[in-house]
Amino acid sequence: MTAPIWEPDPATAAGTNVGRFQSQHGLASFDDLLARSIDDPAWFWGAVVDFLGLPFTEPYDQVLDTSDGIPWARWFTGGRTNLATMCVDRWVDATPDAEAVRWEGEDGEVRVLTYADLGRHVDALATLLRERGIGEGDAVGIFLPMLPETVVAAMAVAKLGAVFLPIFSGYGADAISVRLEDAGARALICADGFLRRGKPVPMLATALEAVAEVPSVETLVVVPRLGPVAETEAIVAFPGPRDPAEPPVPTVAVDSEHPLFIAYTSGTTGRPKGSVHVHGGFTVKIAEEVAFQFDVGPGDRLFWFADFGWIMGPWEIVGALANGATVCLYEGAPDFPEVDRLWAYLERHGVTVLGISPTLIRSMLTHGDEPVRRHDLSALRILGSTGEPWNETPYRWFSEVVGGGRCPIINISGGTEVGACFLSPHPVQPLAPMTLGGPALGMAVDVFDDDGKPVRGEVGELVCTKPWPGMTRGLWQASDRYLDTYWSRWPDVWVHGDWALVDDGQWYLRGRSDDTIKVAGKRLGPAEVESALVTHPAVAEAAAIGVPHEVKGEALWCYVVLAPGTAESEELRAELVDVVTSALGKSFRPSGLRFVDALPKTRSAKVVRRAIRAIATDRDAGDLSSLEDPAALDAVRAAR
Repeated sequence: MTAPIWEPDPATAAGTNVGRFQSQHGLASFDDLLARSIDDPAWFWGAVVDFLGLPFTEPYDQVLDTSDGIPWARWFTGGRTNLATMCVDRWVDATPDAEAVRWEGEDGEVRVLTYADLGRHVDALATLLRERGIGEGDAVGIFLPMLPETVVAAMAVAKLGAVFLPIFSGYGADAISVRLEDAGARALICADGFLRRGKPVPMLATALEAVAEVPSVETLVVVPRLGPVAETEAIVAFPGPRDPAEPPVPTVAVDSEHPLFIAYTSGTTGRPKGSVHVHGGFTVKIAEEVAFQFDVGPGDRLFWFADFGWIMGPWEIVGALANGATVCLYEGAPDFPEVDRLWAYLERHGVTVLGISPTLIRSMLTHGDEPVRRHDLSALRILGSTGEPWNETPYRWFSEVVGGGRCPIINISGGTEVGACFLSPHPVQPLAPMTLGGPALGMAVDVFDDDGKPVRGEVGELVCTKPWPGMTRGLWQASDRYLDTYWSRWPDVWVHGDWALVDDGQWYLRGRSDDTIKVAGKRLGPAEVESALVTHPAVAEAAAIGVPHEVKGEALWCYVVLAPGTAESEELRAELVDVVTSALGKSFRPSGLRFVDALPKTRSAKVVRRAIRAIATDRDAGDLSSLEDPAALDAVRAAR
């Protein structure tokens, strides 16, 4: 078994949220807790609500109801609550002076909101939206970068019982309008723009172009990040906070299963999927994850490098606020105006929990250790990651250089439709490098072979065999597509689309099922190829795909971004081909290796391999609206 890279101190582990929960329920070990949480999910999730003090305006009658079938499970039935009740109102009453939101702009501006401040801002926006006719069930798009107003917007829409639509801040007008139209949105909240790499990035013109195509949108609320807003009948400026002398705005108590937000994902077809999440289940699941996996509570400062349009944006906002902590927000790129901007931010704001993607760490690693080591990061106690598989060198760098060897890396995996994570370590467990730990609490996940049987020691399909509170309540206006996508392969089994491996009790991801490469009948995850390539000092990043081959079925092609200062050469190309061959065997010798200037990625730093494969095979790549830099596609087309 791989030697642990991190082991918990027993005394510290006992004092964590999950350690205290385990003790409260008289369970001798974490393994006992995990087993009980999976065997009896109704017990576990009910106990979580009690332990975290999550308020229901009207108590629920039943934790879990599967009378309509596992795919349509309902949670906390009969209860009434609201996201704003759990994340804002309770703390306005209990800890009004505690920090709720901390934001830093690329220009150095800092804004801090206490819970009392947050409550007044939420009330003001809720009042404005209500005056514009927004009420229960109405959809409101939120097209914002990570600003304090983004937090306010989500909570204000929820407070009214309306439904928010998180929209990636880098989308073009067409991508925005298709989401607004699909949901029948009545309003859009946007910013006039934001700063990135020293330049203003305009958003208002894009928003105006988008809403012009959606007749249902009657109101555009604009955050004046870059300058004053010119108001019209349809365009209104984001309001300031409610006057403290005025009474608070009552929060609408909605059914636990009332829709909270629709999270659209980019699919392989042109039509995005709208995952429906609800007030009760989503909030409880995220509150539990952030409390138990990341040990967050009052006084903590949580920062995840994310966009609101990615599930980790709502995740960090809801998770931090539901636990009475501070959500930290950041404008701009991680290495501008200086390469140490991210590390300086962590030091300045005393961030205690940091989440980041493996790709972003690989990018920051190219700047070396010194930009990190010049900053005091001793406030950090938990590191987090998600988005894609790790390879060992950047994982160890994250652990040893960023975390000083003292912080566990809570590497989680789930997805937009999951509303949370399937796999996660916990800070009471020893961790092997790159591991996902195992099933998250309350999550009945497994790895199946092609016959639907559990498999260990080899790669298989990641599945879930029981419902969980954060699961999507179908796909918006597409129930058949929901059943076909996730539940059609095996009865009452969610098939997630990830390849996973359980080896010596540790769980690892091996990439998306639809990214799998099959060479002469042998199945290979792209992460294995990419991990081998980035061990070479000349390689900064890599992507591997399979392309059709008459004899082998598929041939392995690799795309490589070289480290700064490294020159392309045929000798280097041959050397890198040999690196892969040596690591994986002659069967997986790459048929092609191309040098590129950039790889196409989402803003959350996921490499979009299907786009690379589409270019390589001259096929339609489907919906690419989530790409951060579409010019990266040109780099792939120009691959050498």
